[in-house]
Amino acid sequence: MPRIAKELSATEVRRLTFPGLYAVGGVPGLLLQVGSGQSRSWILRTMVGSRRRDIGLGGYPAVTLAGARLTAREMRESIRSGIDPIEARKEAKAALVASQAQRRTFVELAREVYAVKKLEFKNAKHSAQWINTLETYAFPHFGDRAIAEITADDVLGALRDLWLTKNETATRVRQRMDNVFTYAIQNRYCSGPSPASWPESLKGRLPDPSKLARKAGGKKHHPRVSIEAVPGFLDDLLNRESVSARALAFAVLTAARSGEIRGATWDEIDFKSRVWTVPAERMKSGRLHRVPLSSDAVNVLECCSRASRSKLIFPGKNGMALSDNTLSKLIKDMHQQSINKGGKGYLDREQQRIATPHGTARSTFKDWSRRNTSYRMSSGDLTSFPDEWAELALAHVNDDATRAAYARDELLDERRVLMQAWADYLTSGGGTWC
Repeated sequence: MPRIAKELSATEVRRLTFPGLYAVGGVPGLLLQVGSGQSRSWILRTMVGSRRRDIGLGGYPAVTLAGARLTAREMRESIRSGIDPIEARKEAKAALVASQAQRRTFVELAREVYAVKKLEFKNAKHSAQWINTLETYAFPHFGDRAIAEITADDVLGALRDLWLTKNETATRVRQRMDNVFTYAIQNRYCSGPSPASWPESLKGRLPDPSKLARKAGGKKHHPRVSIEAVPGFLDDLLNRESVSARALAFAVLTAARSGEIRGATWDEIDFKSRVWTVPAERMKSGRLHRVPLSSDAVNVLECCSRASRSKLIFPGKNGMALSDNTLSKLIKDMHQQSINKGGKGYLDREQQRIATPHGTARSTFKDWSRRNTSYRMSSGDLTSFPDEWAELALAHVNDDATRAAYARDELLDERRVLMQAWADYLTSGGGTWC
């Protein structure tokens, strides 16, 4: 016959302080476990089916002797009814976790996705745009709602008006929403498909973005100064002594992106070899880029070096890099000043929009290289410059395997000929920088 433990009183239990395992009676198998650090907790030792199990009932004195006995009796009754208390606890915990997971909100998960996404961006502006567009167009509609409750109808409601007025923005917002829903599905916060997925949830309910773009006349490119007008544009810059004017002139002469120019430092310039080396972290392609400098580009740098005390070639007033908006504003100011003097300004005639630094420095250069026929082939015939030279000058990532292999050779000498011809065309109006 099994031994029946003496039923201890609350006072007797309180006096149990030496490490060990004590039967307290009242319920078979109810034990008080005293640890070496004076921690104490309740255990019910009992058989569940054919297995002996130790079931924790909580710490003492948070769970009193009376409370432990009551819980132990309920546990034993459950076991007699065929219920495994430990498995029941696991199932209840899993159900609670699942319930809490389904209560994760769109805002919470969007910020988790962004924490990873922002590490992929090289440009702080683009990084901020990713989350800012969701804050503007998604959060007000369903940001605080549980991710599992959001439907395609909700996404449709957030996108519909924007889709018809700013389709390019709306398309990006939809893609970012889809990133968040896909993340939620992968982590089992909700089930699929994503309510922001184009083919599975929204196609047929919103106009096809590619057809809208064709109807609107295709993708809008960066407005630019025309090939014919760009020498006069550079001449206009020649008459300005601001850092921003010199930065923009250097951008046009090198066909470089704004971020590459604004972050340029003196240690990137090799005056002896007349090469500017742009580090990979400032390149859109993520690859180091070497730029052969024309004599006119070097002249711009020499003008800047006489006045500069900064590591940056084109520092702003606070010593920091110029903002992207600074160069854009310069062209807008130049345009308005030209109009005020009775000139034509610097409009992109096709788009009827004021030219941008990117369009003028890069698109105009690319079109000029295609149309210019000053390159003399080995046969003696004059023709336009090889397209590969211009593509290398623009540091475009090449998806064509053959051309990509060709591009492994930087062709610095050939590109130097191209860039000097471009500079000669730009400065055909004369003028000096200093």
